[in-house]
Amino acid sequence: MTVNLQIDEVLIQEALALSNQQTEHDVVEQALREYVQRRQQMKILDLFGTIDYDDDYNYKQQRHKQ
Repeated sequence: MTVNLQIDEVLIQEALALSNQQTEHDVVEQALREYVQRRQQMKILDLFGTIDYDDDYNYKQQRHKQ
């Protein structure tokens, strides 16, 4: 997909200097991948506290069963 964007040149140059990417295209693609990954991680964090646990469950007992 081709997209024309106006991106701050200083920001692009800083990203190029900080990354191991060679082109502006690669820097933008890496940034988008990191953005998506971070948002997916944040969705997982939202799930904490939503699972009901059985108070009577004895995980130590389960370890000794064979």
